[in-house]
Amino acid sequence: MKANPAATVGCTTTAIRLRKIWPRIRTSQFWMVAIGAFLRIGWIIVGHTYKFKTADHNFGFGWEMGRIGAAIASGHGFSNPFDATTGPTAWEPPLYPYLTAGVFHLFGIYSHASAFVLLSINSIFSALTCIPIFLIARRIFSEKVAVGSAWTWSLLPYAMAWCTRWVWETSLSALLVAALLWLALSMEDRDGIKPWLWFGLLWGIAALNSTVLISFLPASGLWAWYRRAKRDKPSTAGVVLASVVFIACITPWLVRNYQTFHKFIFIRDNFGAELRLGNGTGANGMWMQYLHPSQDLYALRQYVAMGELPYIAMRKRQAMDYIKADYGRFAVLCLKRFIYFWAGPPRLAQVWWLSQVKNSLFLASSVLMFWGLGRELGQRRPGAWLLFWLILCYPAIYYIVFPSQRYRHPIEPEMTILGVYLLTEATWKGAKARKKDSA
Repeated sequence: MKANPAATVGCTTTAIRLRKIWPRIRTSQFWMVAIGAFLRIGWIIVGHTYKFKTADHNFGFGWEMGRIGAAIASGHGFSNPFDATTGPTAWEPPLYPYLTAGVFHLFGIYSHASAFVLLSINSIFSALTCIPIFLIARRIFSEKVAVGSAWTWSLLPYAMAWCTRWVWETSLSALLVAALLWLALSMEDRDGIKPWLWFGLLWGIAALNSTVLISFLPASGLWAWYRRAKRDKPSTAGVVLASVVFIACITPWLVRNYQTFHKFIFIRDNFGAELRLGNGTGANGMWMQYLHPSQDLYALRQYVAMGELPYIAMRKRQAMDYIKADYGRFAVLCLKRFIYFWAGPPRLAQVWWLSQVKNSLFLASSVLMFWGLGRELGQRRPGAWLLFWLILCYPAIYYIVFPSQRYRHPIEPEMTILGVYLLTEATWKGAKARKKDSA
């Protein structure tokens, strides 16, 4: 069969055009975000991930976030985090439940339409994370690492898992952490009060989205102040402004909590209950889900009978008694939780080897991150210590309570950068060595 000259010319022309536009697409943050969002929303549609199970009265649709959102949309206010009418709550921070409630109000409580909208919003948050990933990697490393990191996040199936399946704040937290890290890194180059305004505002949003993120606030603020001080740039007025904005963001919720519970509660109140889920008779480094009010009818009845704050206080006493009885045992549990956080917790799966493969990949990404972070610190790259403090501070609370694969996701954009940096450097050195040998 003879080749069609017209078709050959057409293919050649298309290839030439692609070669011309690829350099622009390659570094285009717009296309990184657009393609990432397309793939994520496409998977929601193709995989039918918006069809949550209804056997548990839709609890799997957002869990506590979904229950509180449903209560708000039904006119009962910020309340009822479990499968019972229990009244006002501070079990979760307010931002994501109110987002869920808004979607429920527009598209129906626990409807497929609401599920699709919420997962699509999460997917947009996840895709937008490509932008700070690119900016962070370019500033600390190079444009090559920036391009590789951002496209990896855009295209990697694992990066799409939580945003396309979980109605939770996880993807927004990852975006906020990356944005705040970038802002802290770039504060030394900025003048005026506007950057500090954004700093306080973004930290206020982050605190209302997930209180765990606040663990990185002191390190990011001190880093920005220190780097500016090295350039003899004043920061006192900016720090005061950022603090005022941050406090202004969280104060309405603190006032609501005080008026509701007649006690000061910093955003959420369930730490004591979470501490007990990881520490007590039968503790093995994982969470003892059979003690959670959403999983155990007796625990739910205790929660209903006692009220939220007394129930949490009881759980905290139980956990503290267990910890104080044997600090060595608690230290061993913390070590286990450290390992499970970075290597992946034990999995229950019908196909045993599949769970081992998944945990091996999970561990490999952590190894690449730690290796990349070590090399970065050794090379004294600007921003290396800020990444170090993020990796040190953020997961610390989970070593005390209990780990989950989902809990690692808010810092996985930074892990992606460090992993791509390490692989890029290894590839570059290998190519350099081959070139030297051939010469």
